[in-house]
Amino acid sequence: MINEVRVNTSVAKLHQEILELFSDGIYVTDVNGKTLAVNCMYEQLTGLKREELVGRSVIELRNEGKFDVILYPDIIASGKKKTSLQTTKANRKVLCNGYPVFNEDGKVVLVITFVRDLTLMNELKEQIMNQQNMIEKYREVNNRYKKQFNKDAAIFESEKMVQLMEKLKKIAKTDATVLLLGETGVGKDVLSRKIHEYSLRQHEPFLKIDCSAIPESLIESELFGYESGAFSGANNRGKAGLLEMADKGTIFLDEIGEIPLQMQVKLLRVIQEQEFMHVGSTKVRKVNVRFIAATNRDLAEEVRKGNFRSDLFYRLHVAVLDIPPLRERQEDIVAMVRFFLDKYNDKYHKNVTFTNQLEEALTCYKWPGNVREIDNFIQGLVVSHENEILDISDLPHYMLMDSIDCDKMNINESNKSLDELVGDYEKVLLKKVLQMHGSAAKAARILKVDRSTIFRKLKKYNLG
Repeated sequence: MINEVRVNTSVAKLHQEILELFSDGIYVTDVNGKTLAVNCMYEQLTGLKREELVGRSVIELRNEGKFDVILYPDIIASGKKKTSLQTTKANRKVLCNGYPVFNEDGKVVLVITFVRDLTLMNELKEQIMNQQNMIEKYREVNNRYKKQFNKDAAIFESEKMVQLMEKLKKIAKTDATVLLLGETGVGKDVLSRKIHEYSLRQHEPFLKIDCSAIPESLIESELFGYESGAFSGANNRGKAGLLEMADKGTIFLDEIGEIPLQMQVKLLRVIQEQEFMHVGSTKVRKVNVRFIAATNRDLAEEVRKGNFRSDLFYRLHVAVLDIPPLRERQEDIVAMVRFFLDKYNDKYHKNVTFTNQLEEALTCYKWPGNVREIDNFIQGLVVSHENEILDISDLPHYMLMDSIDCDKMNINESNKSLDELVGDYEKVLLKKVLQMHGSAAKAARILKVDRSTIFRKLKKYNLG
């Protein structure tokens, strides 16, 4: 008898261990509705404990409010599978699939119910849909930008940029990491997208990450994503990172020199090994991403100062494109001026035009803000003038000094006489002095002429 009890105990223990292997909750009843066994997953899903269930009738348990629905009676009566939704004590929605187990005579002897958490399934489904929507959004934005960029592409005429674009196209065909160098506003953002457009990944996502705009405390979770409960305030469903969203595509790390030192180690691993971990996780995830980085800093100097890791610097320093500032490629200025003029005339339904002298003056200006400054400046001219032909006198005073000092001023491609060229110079100079000093009397003192001369010339050049 003792041996028989031991055998039965061992079999029951084995059966319980088998039930614990399932990821679903398991509930087992006999032909009379008596609860024989439940597994730990069932306890977690329902909030009910094994001790309060095993040995008791499911009908009694339902009457006590432990369940709102039971499958046992219908399965016993029909001998067929039964499915139903149930709200658990833990106020979770679960899907119950009950199955009959038959003996050798074909009679139902057991009912086994598999319980799945619909609340979690719905949350996961919602999370996947949200991530898909985000990816589609990035794809849509990327496609819109690509269409715009195709329209913007032919604005390089200087030999320096033509050669740089040829090099860019060759690099783009590879998967090499690219480092874009250059002053603020030279067009690193535009060229990064051009690299993606020329690459084999052109139909995959392109994501730009401004490393200077993301707070240091958030950059890791934004880039790598995080698990549920990874930190205070984290989404209880976790969150995919930008790396996952860009899988198979390209990530542009703008202002990479701003990344904190502790993040540089993790970034190096991603670039080298194409693997990372969510914040709060130990599971290694694989990703297939091409990296483009950009900075206006001298990274070699930052390495010497200890602000940038040397191993990351050398890993980035594979395919380097150094974009020259506009002051070193004046041939591009007129092309850009005309492009942005057409762009904003079209956008604001205007018909503003520039004289040749104004274009020459804009070519002479140093453009410390590079392409971004041209873009904003031309937009400002267009929105503040209505259907006018703008001349050099419409330039702000800070641009006039460069224009006056420029050798090209009113000479290149000009059929004007000496008197006309002198008149242009006089008009620009007079407007500049008036803008700087505010009155005809002060202008007369500065230029060492009578006030009547100033008034006469103001009338001559329509500056009054």
